[in-house]
Amino acid sequence: MSSFSDRQMFASRVKAVLGPTNTGKTHLAITRLLAHSSGIIGFPLRLLARENYDRMVAVKGERHVALITGEEKILPPDAKWFACTVEAMPLDRRVEFVAVDEIQLCADPDRGHVFTDRLLNARGLVETMFLGAETIRPLLQRLIPQAEVESRPRLSQLTYAGPAKLTRLPARSAVVAFSAGEVYAIAEAIRRRRGGCAVVMGRLSPRTRNAQVEMYQNREVDFLVATDAIGMGLNMNVDHVAFASIQKFDGHRPRQLTAQEAAQIGGRAGRGMRDGTFGVTADCPPLPEDMVHKIENHHFEPLTQLAWRNSDLDLSSLDALLTGLSLPPPRPGLARGNDATDHITLEHLSRDADIRKLAQGRARVRLLWEACQIPDFRKLADESHTRFCARVFRHLVEDGNLPADWAASQIRYLDNTEGDLDTLMARLAGIRTWTYVAARSDWLKDANAMQEAARAAEDHVSDALHERLTARFVDRRAAHLIRKLDEGEENLLSAVARNGEVTVEGHVVGAVKGFLFETAADAEDEEERKVMLRAARRALREEMPRRVAALETAPDDAFSLTKFQRIAWKSEGADEAAEVAKLKPGATPEKPVIEPIDSEFVDGADRERIRAKLAAWFEALVARDFAPLIEAEKKAEEDAELRGHLFRLREFLGLLPGGTEREITPEIRAKLKAIGVRAGRFALYIPEMLKPRPMALRAQLWALKANQAVPELPGGGLVSITPPRDWPRGFGATMGWVQAGPMLVRLDVAERIAGELGHLTRRAAAALPVDVASRLGAKADTLPAVLTALGFRLVTPEPLAEDAFGPPAPQLVAARREEHHHRGGRGEGQRRGDRNRGGQQRGGQGNAPAEAKPAEGGEAPPTEGATAEAAGAEAGTPAEAREARQPRGPRRDERGGQRDGQRDGQRQGDRGGQNRGEYRGDRGNRAPGEDRGPPRSGRSEGRPGGGYGNGPRRDRRDDGPATPRPVFEPARGKGPDPDSPFAVLAKLKLGKS
Repeated sequence: MSSFSDRQMFASRVKAVLGPTNTGKTHLAITRLLAHSSGIIGFPLRLLARENYDRMVAVKGERHVALITGEEKILPPDAKWFACTVEAMPLDRRVEFVAVDEIQLCADPDRGHVFTDRLLNARGLVETMFLGAETIRPLLQRLIPQAEVESRPRLSQLTYAGPAKLTRLPARSAVVAFSAGEVYAIAEAIRRRRGGCAVVMGRLSPRTRNAQVEMYQNREVDFLVATDAIGMGLNMNVDHVAFASIQKFDGHRPRQLTAQEAAQIGGRAGRGMRDGTFGVTADCPPLPEDMVHKIENHHFEPLTQLAWRNSDLDLSSLDALLTGLSLPPPRPGLARGNDATDHITLEHLSRDADIRKLAQGRARVRLLWEACQIPDFRKLADESHTRFCARVFRHLVEDGNLPADWAASQIRYLDNTEGDLDTLMARLAGIRTWTYVAARSDWLKDANAMQEAARAAEDHVSDALHERLTARFVDRRAAHLIRKLDEGEENLLSAVARNGEVTVEGHVVGAVKGFLFETAADAEDEEERKVMLRAARRALREEMPRRVAALETAPDDAFSLTKFQRIAWKSEGADEAAEVAKLKPGATPEKPVIEPIDSEFVDGADRERIRAKLAAWFEALVARDFAPLIEAEKKAEEDAELRGHLFRLREFLGLLPGGTEREITPEIRAKLKAIGVRAGRFALYIPEMLKPRPMALRAQLWALKANQAVPELPGGGLVSITPPRDWPRGFGATMGWVQAGPMLVRLDVAERIAGELGHLTRRAAAALPVDVASRLGAKADTLPAVLTALGFRLVTPEPLAEDAFGPPAPQLVAARREEHHHRGGRGEGQRRGDRNRGGQQRGGQGNAPAEAKPAEGGEAPPTEGATAEAAGAEAGTPAEAREARQPRGPRRDERGGQRDGQRDGQRQGDRGGQNRGEYRGDRGNRAPGEDRGPPRSGRSEGRPGGGYGNGPRRDRRDDGPATPRPVFEPARGKGPDPDSPFAVLAKLKLGKS
């Protein structure tokens, strides 16, 4: 093309159109190009070449437009107009029009020599046009005196907006950074705070960059994060450019941006007649005032020299080629730039003796030079690219072309979509290298097939990279919502489904549960949740009043209590119940305070409506589940003797743990029974209150008082259970379970069986009923401990003599006897003090059993499971340990022995053994299995006024030593008592005989 002027009959017109960005220079050049019968235009980027190729095809058709880049060639036979990269411009074609865009890149030290060569040598037959910045004017006029220079003003204003946080950047902003790490970090931050962004980097393939730019242009996102690649003619609707840094690494060293470079990037803001702004963001310091002034007024220092490299090379030998590449510039205004990659690769290969041996002759030197010009897209800063070029050269020399299997295998290896962003971009760089190689039809036997394979691999990996970038840096839902919110909340389209799902502008942003809004589960951070809440507010302002009205008319079965003392409401159409209020302790246990859960969508009046409805529901719930207790209270109103007991029973919600025989006389017990209340051995209770519903409500109120979650209750129908380890102290007794050795026995079962055994053993040991273990749900090895806890003991019968015949004696059961030991002068009062410290602390609680009151504050109370283990251990401990740990059973009067006249169960002051006088007086009115209570217990320790103890107790007195209780069966291993009346009568009969 440099010889065009010699063959032309008239000189070609050379014109330079100079000016800042957004002056319409490229549009003018394309218009002039298509006005001629043929033409070539060179662009600095493959992406720009492809973009303008599509524009030219739209006007002239695919048959007449060609695309030539280092990696892609579309050459129809009838092509007349060519869109190319500057390096790939076909210099041997005769065309009427030639244009080069961004001609100021002549000063670039790395690529500038290519642009300078086109400035000096590329000419069209009729017209030549150079497009660029005003800074090249002086040198252009000196080097090409005949050139016409036209200056074009910017179509819009560009002003400095100063610093701004990422969260304050206006929509349609581009943030510019100069490293992949910075780009990723900023893109992540924008995704969290603003919904997402598109990403444009020089390492992206044109297909990926186009897809990202298209996403931005289509307003799927309002932000773009890019490197300085956007400064090279990418036309986008950017209103504001924000620099995240003004320092870049230019391939050799870090340096500050020049004012011209900053203007080239910032000038992307404001396209057409729309004004634009530029500024800084993130950690970038404010731009210097002189730089701002230059950018706003487009006044920059002119270029003083252009990069140059000799293009008239001597290919006769390798040394001659290297010498030609090192020649100095021939004229002022030109200077050698940095050694290009092809020159550096050639120098490295020239030191290889084998390569030198192969590079003999003009054709071989030309072939080596062409191999060295393969672009190093990977930029690995090692010798891999040099080795690759050497291998290509050897194959071309030795084989005449590149092995098809090698090329195909390399492309297949790179066609892999696994890995992170950097891995995919590295693969794309490798594919672009093979795309360049495949574009050389003289290097491959089946170049077309290799081009198709390379192009398919590039498209495949490019699409995967675009998807990966979008998935990582774009939240389409948040981006769409933010844009709509910025336009005005009144324009939002929103709806709330029957199941509470909230949809805004077609995006599910969360769900209403009760009167609270919960953002969608896939919201990744607080910023995204805030966007969703903001978008949902409009829909919720109309939904909440409707929900309050629905709650007021909801049936009772729509409400329930949770284990954390919350009231849950399942609205019509909802998938599950939602918490709407919480319980707080009130004046009495059965009347807690109901407090609606706070919600920004419910005002004071609506809160009161919710509270009134829930209070009415809870009152009805108590009236239903505690109906037996309420009915018993009504029946006891007219009897003063019963009112106190029912008041206490009311305080403990229908079940007051502890023995009752000492405090309640037989007459009062009969009256209580008549109104449905049982005064038993282990508790004062209403049997109907042991049913599942009352028990569940009692558990809720107990946990509310204890300020903890409701422990799990056992299923219905069980008569005994292993004590759960998570049950706090006192919970089992409050729920109607009696601690019986290693297990808990249901209260009514324990009362019934203890009553039956008490009747059987009222005078002496009796045969143990065979079904006791099964009725208690106890195993044979635990039965002794269970019976001991219930106030009884097993008696092993005398074995038959060796010469005796008959069935074995049955297992006997008797009332439990107590043994008292004194150690080291330790008195009964001291032991009682130990019990108070180690057992239940009742001081200061009036008549209330300490076990029935939930533990609050302080250390965590022992669990029911721990109590069970201790009780199980007691069954095999000595009497002294049993006295310190177990509830006390029947005892004798301990003031110094048995009183006169108190024989055979008719003792008047002894409440420790079986009160047989009472049994005799009551025997005609009671069934054998009816509750009679264990041996009478003494006053509760620490309760001066008396009260209901927790299980059988002894009456401890300090006025005399403890005496052993009488034994009702013969001692083991001994004969009959010789002093007994039966023995005396036997002697008399034997004597007579």
